[in-house]
Amino acid sequence: MRFRRSQKESDVDHAKIQEATKKTRLSVFSRVTGLFGADAITEDFWEELEEILISADVGVKTSFEILDNLKTQKFKTPLELKKALRHSLVQILESVEETTGKLWRGNELWPDAETINPPAVVLVVGVNGSGKTTVIGRLASLYIEQGYSVIAAAGDTYRAAAIDQLQAWGQKIGFDVIAQQPGADPAAVAFDAINAGKARACDLIIVDTAGRLQNKSSLMEELGKIKRVITRQIDREPDEVLLVVDSTTGQNGLAQAEVFTKEAGVTSIALSKLDGAGRGGIVFAIAQEYGLPVRFVGVGEQASDLIPFVPEAFVEALLLDRDD
Repeated sequence: MRFRRSQKESDVDHAKIQEATKKTRLSVFSRVTGLFGADAITEDFWEELEEILISADVGVKTSFEILDNLKTQKFKTPLELKKALRHSLVQILESVEETTGKLWRGNELWPDAETINPPAVVLVVGVNGSGKTTVIGRLASLYIEQGYSVIAAAGDTYRAAAIDQLQAWGQKIGFDVIAQQPGADPAAVAFDAINAGKARACDLIIVDTAGRLQNKSSLMEELGKIKRVITRQIDREPDEVLLVVDSTTGQNGLAQAEVFTKEAGVTSIALSKLDGAGRGGIVFAIAQEYGLPVRFVGVGEQASDLIPFVPEAFVEALLLDRDD
C-alpha cells in the first residue's frame, strides 16, 4: 500500500493552504499587488521588493540571491517579473524535494515496499512550544485515515504535560502511546515503542523528544542516544527526522534549523501554526540555507489540519491577488 493524496484531497489541501496563508498575504505580501501594478521596473521598485521579501522572513541572504538572479534577466513589464519571481520561489522549495530521508518523497508519503521494512520510524524534534505534540497527533491521524497502524513514543519525559497531551491525542485519534513515568530515560521509551511496534506489526512509529535548547550539550547527548537505540533496533537510522518549526517564530526558525540539523540530522520540516502567522517566508530561507524540505504544514485547529506541503500551492497563495 502506498500513500498518495487523491485529486480531491489535493484540491482541499490547496484551498486550506490558501486560507492558512491569508494573514501573510494580507499583511506583508499585500504590498506585492500594488508593486507589480507599477508601470515600470525602477530602482525604487527593486528596493521595495527587497524590503517585502526580507519583511516576510525570507531572510537577507536568500532575498539577495533571489533578487540578484532576477536582475540578470530582462523584463518588459512588472507582471513578467512577477511570474519569474513566482517561478524562483517555487524552484527554491522544489529543489530540496529529494533529501536523505527515506519515507517522504513529494506527495508520496509511503515509499516502495522494498525501500523500508516496517515499522518505519520518524523522530520528531523541535523546541518546547513549537507544537511538536500536536504535529505528532495530526501526523498519526493522517496515516490512520489511510489505513496505516501507528504507535507513538512519549519521549519528552521531562514534561508530564507532554506525556499527558500525547496520550490524549492517542485516545482521540486511535493510536497506542508507549510511555513511562516523567523523568524516565527517553531512549528507553523509544526502545519499548519499537519493540511494541515489531510485536504488533505496526507500520509507523513516531518518537517524540524534548526540546530544551538552553542546554545544547545535554540535548545532543540525549538525541544521539535515542538515534543509536533506534538504529540498533531497526538496523538503520530513523527513516525521517522531522523538525517542527512554529511559523510565528520568524528568523528564530532558521536558528532552530541550524541547531537541530547539526545535532539530530534533520531530514524534513513540519511548519506548525501557519494559519496564525503574519509571515511565512521562513520556509524559503530554511530550504535555501540548509537544504531541508517542508513536508507538512499545520493550517487549522482540527485533527485533519496537518496536510502535505505543496510548494506551488504555497507560492501561489502568497502571491495571489484579485487580478490573478
